[in-house]
Amino acid sequence: MTHKRKILYWEGSSKRDFKTFPVSVQKDMGIGLFVVQLGQTPESVRSWKGLGPGVYELVGDHRGDTFRAVYTLRIKEAIHVLHAFQKKSKSGIATPRPDVELIEKRFKAVLTRYAEDRR
Repeated sequence: MTHKRKILYWEGSSKRDFKTFPVSVQKDMGIGLFVVQLGQTPESVRSWKGLGPGVYELVGDHRGDTFRAVYTLRIKEAIHVLHAFQKKSKSGIATPRPDVELIEKRFKAVLTRYAEDRR
């Protein structure tokens, strides 16, 4: 059975930020994104809370540091990577507010663009 691979879009600086991750994290997350493109679910994926269904994060660890790539599948045949960042929060497991706000802003922009394209 052949699956049509979904298109992968990088929003804002997400690709440039992703390229700053350690190479091993880039490789692992790159494979994860490819698995998503094929319509499957990678092992390192979690639901992203706060934006409803269809928004997920890939999580990678490297030498005690945590890296994340947040993406959405809400647009039919595409994957939009909304943000790629190193989690630097020293106050527990919460994602820092500026990162959350950036993800929300980019998510809304993607939905708006998609709605405009459908008119």
